[in-house]
Amino acid sequence: MVRERFEVFATGVGAGRARGGRLRVVRECRVSLLEGKVGVVTGGAQGLGEAVARLACAEGAAVVIADVAEDRAAEVAAEIAAAGGRARACRTDVTRAEDLEAVVRDAVASYGGLDWLCNNAVGGAGDFGPLHEIDERGWTASIDVCLKGVFYGMRAAIPVMLEAGGGSIVNVTTAGVFKGEAMLGAYVAAKGGVHSLTQAAAAEYAARGIRVNSVAPGGMETRAIQRYFAKFPEFREATVAQHAMRRLGRPEEVAEAVVWLACDRASFVTGSCLVCDGGSLVNSHLL
Repeated sequence: MVRERFEVFATGVGAGRARGGRLRVVRECRVSLLEGKVGVVTGGAQGLGEAVARLACAEGAAVVIADVAEDRAAEVAAEIAAAGGRARACRTDVTRAEDLEAVVRDAVASYGGLDWLCNNAVGGAGDFGPLHEIDERGWTASIDVCLKGVFYGMRAAIPVMLEAGGGSIVNVTTAGVFKGEAMLGAYVAAKGGVHSLTQAAAAEYAARGIRVNSVAPGGMETRAIQRYFAKFPEFREATVAQHAMRRLGRPEEVAEAVVWLACDRASFVTGSCLVCDGGSLVNSHLL
């Protein structure tokens, strides 16, 4: 990426723009993190997935936004394109293996390959409540979207990456996998599976050029957490207080971690979980 800025420089003592100062163009060269790379973001129509798609495109990537909310995905893609980025939408239900295979084919056909994948789609997080009250529908939704969907995405992407000589996969988990998380039993169980699957895949494919990592966010200002607070308003203050920073995160903040792990600057990082939780795991009740 080449940027230009204009500076006024003096031609004599006390000179300025009005007294003989002249404009010069200063060219700044900055290599974008994902310049020329092609990626797929599942669950890319809103929340963290949308933030990842927008940032990745701003950093030079071409992105396929995979989401079951086709209309919203198309809106996000159109907004990115209007800003000069490269993005397209592809209706994707991550509980269907054939949909993940199709979105990978779409990326290859549209942009010439697949360099990175962000498995972000989430389901079942809206089914909040005590473990003994979780019904089979809520349990299955969490496992199918959050865990099986990640497996399907990785299984579809890895052959393409192997053929190309490598790639990067970033799976989104949650900081809740490292601690007890009340009222989110099914969701945390599924995300815990993603954490383990990430490490297993990293071990399998590191020598073949594919890096596999995860990002574990804390509480974020998303629609999902707003639904949580709508059901349990008494938990809002306590949830914020869990974080040492005394606030929830923004999707754009966590997207920075995802994009870094996806890019080549993280070339020696695999099998890692980057926790972006505002200090929820190190918070102290004394402060």
